[in-house]
Amino acid sequence: MRYLDPKNDLTFKKIFGQHPHLLKSFLNAVMPLDDDKKIVSLEYLPVELVPEIPMFKNSIVDVRCVDQKGQQFIVEMQMLWTDSFKSRVLFNASKAYIKQTKRGVQYKGLQPVYSLNIINENFDNKLENYIHHYKIIHTEDSESVIEGLEFVFIELPKFKANHFTDKKLQVLWLRFLSEINDNQEEISQDFLDVPELKEAADLILESGFTKGELETYDKYWDYISTEKTIKADAYGNGVEIGLGIGMDQGIEKGIRNVAKNLKNSGMSILEISKVTGLSKKEIEGLI
Repeated sequence: MRYLDPKNDLTFKKIFGQHPHLLKSFLNAVMPLDDDKKIVSLEYLPVELVPEIPMFKNSIVDVRCVDQKGQQFIVEMQMLWTDSFKSRVLFNASKAYIKQTKRGVQYKGLQPVYSLNIINENFDNKLENYIHHYKIIHTEDSESVIEGLEFVFIELPKFKANHFTDKKLQVLWLRFLSEINDNQEEISQDFLDVPELKEAADLILESGFTKGELETYDKYWDYISTEKTIKADAYGNGVEIGLGIGMDQGIEKGIRNVAKNLKNSGMSILEISKVTGLSKKEIEGLI
C-alpha cells in the first residue's frame, strides 16, 4: 500500500471537500470554538473566484462550508507563503460576511465567518506558537470583542517541531497533514486507531485513484515546484534591484525570467501562463 500526500489539491479536496463528517471533525478539532459554537452538521458552499496572488495561484486549495447555525468556514491549504496571502484572506472572509445581506438578513442576524488557513511554511518567526488566532478586539481591553470575523493561521513546519497540547484530536489531524508524504508505504498506527483518521487515510491510498487523477496529482506538484522557483527568483531579483526601481518591479522581472526559462525548456505557452499569470502575448514576446 502506498499513501499520497494529503496536502495536495486532489487529496485535500477528496478528504475535506467530499466528506462533510471528516471536515466537521477536523474543524471542531483545530478551530478555537466555544462549546456552544461547535459544529453539529454542515453543508458545502460553492468555491468562489477571489483575487489571485500573483505567481502563487496554483498553490491555494479552498474548501467552504456552512454549519447548522449559519456560521461559515473557509478552509485554505496554502503550500507557499507570501505576505499578499493575508490580504487575500481578509478579502475572502469579508466578502463572505457581506454576502449574507443579499439574502435579506438584517445586520443583527449576520452569522460569523471563520477563516482557517493551513500554511506549509513558517511565516511568523517572532512567536513560537504554531496556531495564530486573530479577532477584532479593543486595543485596551482584549475581552471586548466585535463578533463576526475570526482568522486562524496554522504553521505546519512549526507544529512538527513543537506540538504540545492537550487536544489529542487536533494533534492527530495536524500530524496527519504534516507527516504523510508522497508515496509513503506506512503511516502511524495512531491514525489507524481513530475512525475519522483511518477513513481519511483510506481515501488517500494510491490504489483508489485513477490514472488520470494520478497525473493531475503529479501535475500539482509540478506547479508547486515551479512556483517555488518563481518565488526564489522573483524575490531574489527584488532584493538585488532594491530601492533603485522598487521591489514590485524586481518581482515582475523575476516572473519574466522564470517564464523565459520555462519557454526555453519546452513548456507550452498555456502551461506557462497558468503558472506565472502572464498573458500569451507577453510570453510569446520573451526572448
